Amino acid sequence: MYIRGVHAERSIPVLRQLIRDYPLGILTTAIPSTTYPFIQSSHIPFTLHLDDESSETELGRLRGHMARANPQSKAIIDACKASETNVLEQEVLVLFTSPVQHYVTPKFYTETKPDTGKVVPTWNYAAAQAYGKATIYYDPHSADFSNFLSMQLHDLSQHSEMSVMGYTGVGEAPGPWKVTDAPETYIEIMKKAIIGVEISIERLEGKFKMSQELKEGDREGVVKGFQKIDSEVARGVAGLVETRSEKK
Repeated sequence: MYIRGVHAERSIPVLRQLIRDYPLGILTTAIPSTTYPFIQSSHIPFTLHLDDESSETELGRLRGHMARANPQSKAIIDACKASETNVLEQEVLVLFTSPVQHYVTPKFYTETKPDTGKVVPTWNYAAAQAYGKATIYYDPHSADFSNFLSMQLHDLSQHSEMSVMGYTGVGEAPGPWKVTDAPETYIEIMKKAIIGVEISIERLEGKFKMSQELKEGDREGVVKGFQKIDSEVARGVAGLVETRSEKK
């Protein structure tokens, strides 16, 4: 990821929060294979786990699962079998992107456009990239396989039901769906159709590209421009531009 200093987010807790707020990551692998493409990507919802939630520096571990029938899964399994280990040799990348992103028209640049006209469009967005080594749970006859997937499916469903859907069971909110609500035999059958992925994050970087590089008058123009657009995303961008402008 190209990160200009003015856009860089160096706070690990902020990047961890972005991952938890928008857990659908894009897992990318680059695995030499005569059967499957070298580079493959899949959209996977992840949970992030830490040993110390109060830590300012811990990167944590990403846990997820993917369909066994996915060609990327097959390439991963082949690579693990070839090396006789369940730790993938190649580094993997997971990209997380905030849905608060938008095209920025030069018409918003109320300071520079009238002055020189030297303005061009751009795109505002926020993203985090996690790099690390992946441990793969793919043997359905292994206790580690069953234990990991039972834990991961529970944690993912709980996070999604409570944090994403708001099904907390508090007040008038309904309670969350639980894996145990489904028949155990059905869950065991479904588990055999997936593999588990646990990534120990070795590098975590991100950026909030929210007009910080602009002059103050242009940033104000961007905020006002987005505030006039009747959409939740535009209002979200306006708020982030204001926040990032204050931090600058």
